[in-house]
Amino acid sequence: MRFTYLIATSFLLTNLLTGASIAQAQKVKSAPFSYLPEQAEDRYNQRVTRKMLPLENGGFIILAHKSATEYAVERYDTDLKQLWTAAVPVATGESIEAFSHSPEQAWVVIHHKDDTSQNLTVLPVDLRNGQKGTPKKLIDASIRDRRPSIAISPDGTKLVAYRYLTREVQIKAISATVYDQKLAKLKDRTYDFHDLGDFFSPTVYVGNDGTQYATLISDHMQKLTVRRYQNDNPDIKVMAVAVGGTFGGKAVTVFDSRYTLQPDNMLYAAAICNERESGQYYSLKVVKFDFTAKGDMKYAPEFRFTPEYLAEVNKATQGSAKRLEDVYLSDLLFTDEQQLVVVAEKKYEEGGDESPVHARELHLFGYNEFQSPSWHRIIAKDQVAPPAESFTGIGYRAAVFGPELQILTQEKLAGKSDLYVRRVDARTGVVQPTKGLGLTVAADQNLAYVKDFTGWLDAKTIIGVSRPSKKSAALMLNKIVVK
Repeated sequence: MRFTYLIATSFLLTNLLTGASIAQAQKVKSAPFSYLPEQAEDRYNQRVTRKMLPLENGGFIILAHKSATEYAVERYDTDLKQLWTAAVPVATGESIEAFSHSPEQAWVVIHHKDDTSQNLTVLPVDLRNGQKGTPKKLIDASIRDRRPSIAISPDGTKLVAYRYLTREVQIKAISATVYDQKLAKLKDRTYDFHDLGDFFSPTVYVGNDGTQYATLISDHMQKLTVRRYQNDNPDIKVMAVAVGGTFGGKAVTVFDSRYTLQPDNMLYAAAICNERESGQYYSLKVVKFDFTAKGDMKYAPEFRFTPEYLAEVNKATQGSAKRLEDVYLSDLLFTDEQQLVVVAEKKYEEGGDESPVHARELHLFGYNEFQSPSWHRIIAKDQVAPPAESFTGIGYRAAVFGPELQILTQEKLAGKSDLYVRRVDARTGVVQPTKGLGLTVAADQNLAYVKDFTGWLDAKTIIGVSRPSKKSAALMLNKIVVK
């Protein structure tokens, strides 16, 4: 069913400070929008999780699913006026691989697969007027190969399309091509891993200057390894650090990992390690890979998942868990002063393709500018969605403004279904009381909120897509200004 709707502008004043005389005024404005829910190939690993991207010169762009054969890139100004729309046809055997933008163009990367081959093609869209450029095929792969992938630099000016070269089931190398923002080829490159033996989870990142970083887990799931490749230098620089091993007679290996590449080419990694035999969570490790002139690694003291930590989790969630389970890394967030907050979330399904999915408590770990652990917090939440919606409506969104981390969720608290914001001081971990945004989100079994479109234009302006009530059959695009 297609959701198409019109809604008038509304204003809402609400007192969000319990026991306080100061009222926090919020203005909610809504605009026409259309959206057809998507069927995710993988519930846990959506390929495009952010379909609303703010623009530096004002407003934002959206990638909206319109029909079984079409998406659209739409640009809005800060008052939700649609400035242009560009149709993106998607044929049988095609799906969206990535959505991003450079200072000049939006990028829509499409994966095509047929009976004989597969490829990645990018469609550029001019941000000024919505004019579509000529689609460009970035990379080809055999139908027998793994799905090719794409890396886009933080500023959107460099793209790396790559495919995996395998022998039997083991990846032996990656073949990559680097492009600039005009889609001119800068470099063909092969990342050779024949010397590594067994390794897992190879992923490529690209910096604003075109430098590529191949990350992987090696040495029997015990070591984080990064290889740097430059376009103007054949030398390959390698950094590796053991985060697992044998401790107290127990083998500890990497269970989950997440990387983030900063605009200054600093690469950070976080890894949750567990005991290989029992599956018990063991520790959180954080590493900074500095490939500049210093050329070193900064390894933060590990955070151990002790019985005391499990007791903290149970106290925060009013639970009685016997062990940590289903907790996965989800964000590495930085303040301007280089405080780091690592976020992990509990996510699981009850069992089987037709079972509900759950997103529960958030685990936050704060590190100071010297990369020393300084605080941790557990934020309780309990979200559930039917399998058709998967994690598109539940979970959270987070952004950093100054020293403050804002976490946004859609929940039903104290009988009110709304978008709620939690503000966390990244320096101290102090969490302010949860506050509703006064959006009014329908609380029934039909689609009521789509997290993929949620984001911030600035510290006090939030964009989101929701359905206001049971009586409304349609979603709406909202701008929420918190004063």
